[in-house]
Formats: sequence, C-alpha cells, structure tokens
Amino acid sequence: MDDFTVRETGQSSPGASEAGDVREAWGRVIAWLERHDPAVFAALGGPGSPTAISRAEVRMGLKLPREMRQWLLANDIDAGRQPDVSSCLVALGCGGVIPSGPLLLGLTDIQRVYLSRMDAEKREPSDPDCPFWRREWVPIAAERDGFYGTFVDTVNGTIGTWTEASGPEEGAYASLFAFFQDAADRLEGVSSGDWRSPGRPARLRELDPRPEDEPIRLWARTNGYLVNDRGRIPSDIREAYEVSRR
Repeated sequence: MDDFTVRETGQSSPGASEAGDVREAWGRVIAWLERHDPAVFAALGGPGSPTAISRAEVRMGLKLPREMRQWLLANDIDAGRQPDVSSCLVALGCGGVIPSGPLLLGLTDIQRVYLSRMDAEKREPSDPDCPFWRREWVPIAAERDGFYGTFVDTVNGTIGTWTEASGPEEGAYASLFAFFQDAADRLEGVSSGDWRSPGRPARLRELDPRPEDEPIRLWARTNGYLVNDRGRIPSDIREAYEVSRR
C-alpha cells in the first residue's frame, strides 16, 4: 500500500511538477484512511500493474501523465476485479476517499467512463468552444452513472469537473497533487493551503435537480431507462419522452 518507489514513466506536466509530488499527497490520503476508515482503506486495493496501465493507454489511445501513473501504480482500486455484466457504468468505484465527492475510480472504471464519454461525443459532436468531452480528458472520479465527475487533462495535468447539466469546467485544480492535497486536508479537518486554481469553488459542485425535469426522470425510470437524480438528462431519453407524449 505504501509502494511509492515504482519506476516513473510517461510525461510530466509542468503544472503538476511545480505543485509537488502526487505520491506525497496520495500518501496523506491513505494514511488518514488507514487510521480512521479501515474499510475504505481496504477497498483501495494494492499496487497497480504497469502492464495493465499500458494496455489501458492503448485502449484509450492516449498517454497518461506521469503523476497519474504514479497514483495508479501505488493503488489500483480495480486490480484483480471485474465488473458484473449488469453493473452501472462505474462498477467498482470507491466512495469515502473524496469528501462530499463522487467515487474514486480504478483503471477498469477509468476506461469504462472514458470510452462512454468519447462514444457520446462521437454520436453527438459538441461545440468545440464548449465541448461535451475532449479526447485528452481522462476521468478519475465519477458517480455510478457517469453523469458527473472529475477528470485529468492529460495535456497540461490540470483537474477539471463535468456535469450533465452545465458541461465541463477546466482547471478546478492545478494538478493531481493539488487535488489529493485538498482531499487530504478535508479528511484531516485542516488546511495546509488553498490547492484550488484561482477563483474556483472549494468543493465540487453538488447540483440540485431541476423541477421541470422530474416528469422525464419518472417516465424514464418507469420505462427502464437509467437516469440520474440530478444533472443533464441524455438527449435520447428526452426524445423518447417527447415521442411518448404525442
């Protein structure tokens, strides 16, 4: 669990290198969990596999930043586990690591969410100036249905968030180091600094459902569609609902 001496491969983003070593920040998180929440600590799993990471990179068609590889090599939540065929999009994610946040993802769920987001972008291409998803964004945390979560920008190492209601926001944290430092601060109930990018909120947004969407959500669940309690309702569900009303 404290295997932080793994060989470093891949490229490092300037912002993350300047901010600090992600292994230090992640070490704070797991040290707190080991002392105060053994069940969540156990759910983090053991060291990840360089081979599994390389295969995931091939499948997603990109190179993970060095900081992300360091984190996954230290702990891969999904190592040795396979999702059930009937599971939600996020099948193996770990709650309790990010205070008031979504489930932290392991390598299997990272690929599942990434490929799902990319598939949605291909089916309904978004405005380049206001994208639904970019190829270089890799999720690291998400809700079960993938409707909102947190991603790493593999080009510059910054951390962003997405929601179905209002789309992605880039640069919420300067690096993965900063993201985990903030998580550790909140777990410990202390603050060792403002790890957010300038002007960003202290907590990940928790969106309230829009009242006008509730009839659509109710209809969708009644008719066997998977829909979240909050966030954007997928266009295919909206269209099916509208057809049913004619």
